[in-house]
Amino acid sequence: MSTAPVNDAFVKLVQQNSGIIYKICNAYCANRSDREDLAQEIIYQLWKAGKSFDAQYKFTTWMYRVALNTAISFYRTGSRKTNTVALHETGFDVEDKTPGENNLEENITLLQKCISELKELDRALMILYLEAKSYSEIAEITGLTETNVATRINRAKEKLKQKFLHYNKL
Repeated sequence: MSTAPVNDAFVKLVQQNSGIIYKICNAYCANRSDREDLAQEIIYQLWKAGKSFDAQYKFTTWMYRVALNTAISFYRTGSRKTNTVALHETGFDVEDKTPGENNLEENITLLQKCISELKELDRALMILYLEAKSYSEIAEITGLTETNVATRINRAKEKLKQKFLHYNKL
């Protein structure tokens, strides 16, 4: 029996939710090359862990969990895989979007910079929070309790507010 239909369905699900990969790569990597490396690693880990996906749960929750764990490991170790496949061969591409000159885009860029300065877990929590995930969904993705999620998000928001004010004064 061929596994091509299963593989095709999995690739389609990953492609439909590729925004998750882009957001995480942008939050954890400052330059395009690192974003591409991380995206490759996330896609590889998703593919490798695909058999562990339990269909009774939401695919995006599982995908966030794998992607965030990969990003945190990638960030901590600073390691790069030498055996990689070019993104264009997988059907994925990581766009390098540089904001223009208007104030909203500058604020978004500044917010992304402030988020990138947070600790790895706080960064992951803020990504999920900005995706409008509920505390219970964030808890499920990260493995934290809802109370811990709420506390850490509130602390991270306060840190972000302070950083944002600091950078706006410069």
